[in-house]
Amino acid sequence: MHADHKAIFLLVAIQALSMGALEMSGPFWPLHIKALLGPASQEHLAFFTMGVYAGPLVAAMLLSPLWARYGDRVGHKAMILRALLALSIFQGAVAFISDPTTLVITRSIQGGLAGFLVAAQAYALCCCHEFNKAKTLALLQSATAIGSLVGPVVGGWLIDKYDFKHICSVAAYVCLACAIGGAFLTNHRPQAYRYRQRGPVIRLDRKWLAGLLSVMFFLQAAKVISQPFYSLYVLEVLNAPGWLIGITYAASAATLAVSAPLWGKLFDHHSHSQTLRLIEGIAWLCALTMAITIFAQGWLSFLITRLVWGVWQGALLPVTYAIIAQTIDSTQRGFVMALGNSAAKAGSLLGIALGASTLAWMPLAQSFWIVAATYVAAAIAIRLMRKRTGAPRSIS
Repeated sequence: MHADHKAIFLLVAIQALSMGALEMSGPFWPLHIKALLGPASQEHLAFFTMGVYAGPLVAAMLLSPLWARYGDRVGHKAMILRALLALSIFQGAVAFISDPTTLVITRSIQGGLAGFLVAAQAYALCCCHEFNKAKTLALLQSATAIGSLVGPVVGGWLIDKYDFKHICSVAAYVCLACAIGGAFLTNHRPQAYRYRQRGPVIRLDRKWLAGLLSVMFFLQAAKVISQPFYSLYVLEVLNAPGWLIGITYAASAATLAVSAPLWGKLFDHHSHSQTLRLIEGIAWLCALTMAITIFAQGWLSFLITRLVWGVWQGALLPVTYAIIAQTIDSTQRGFVMALGNSAAKAGSLLGIALGASTLAWMPLAQSFWIVAATYVAAAIAIRLMRKRTGAPRSIS
């Protein structure tokens, strides 16, 4: 199978733009909900803030595998266009909603109908060479990281110059433009990208899949735990100015965007057992980096740990997705990738819950210990998977 480089390039551009459009509103939902509630109903702020973030995650976690299963049958380009149009419609609708309950419901429906990331991953795997899967998925991860870098900055400028409604309107137009661009993607039908290897065909059994999904679950949980307390940590523990919140937060996304393709290229030349062994080692390095973060005395040393952590991040989830992609039949690839995406979203929910709980029962200065502990749990999960499941079975 020959790689479709033009399609991959266009897809990476679409993913960077669409994820940037969605991230424009990411940090500002609490401010918007606070304004919608008014002075008399501020006691409900935490409830609606949790709903506006968790609702789309839960809906996507439940429905993404169904959309991916359908994409395996009709082709993933159709799922990309459907997801982008859904994002455009619902982002535009949010700009006109003034009731917090309706806002949470609309956001949840958007999460259930979108599923762009899963469709993009499955489509990219149809376009790339069979032995470049990790590198291709890492490029998509880099595109997402770039969107996470640029989106909040543009959103902050829009909310200062105009208001939150302008953020949603601009996001809607960007997603619509991405959908128009997506119409030029090559239409890879399922029968066009089945790949017949020479020699044995690797089949993914349930035990192997369950192990990989558990690894994704723990890695994603560890990644997002710090979100509920991150800004407070920078302001109160490091005594750093507010503008450093954005810089230190973006630092890890910057090194992730640079390192992910390099890690992907490296891991494409390793066996599955070797790759898992390396990922386990990187999980231990993440735990060590988080432990060092706790002892950072100033913002500069804290920034360095964030940069290093971003480098490790580029080698974890993208490569784990690639292991799944390399050990399943192409006719089920979208569905199983969606299962991985759902496992990661479940990990995000756990991570956010743990991070919020940390604020209640752990001193803020020690809060990163819970992040380090979760990475230890992820490393142990990888070790157990390697010992108990072994490599996927090979059949003729």
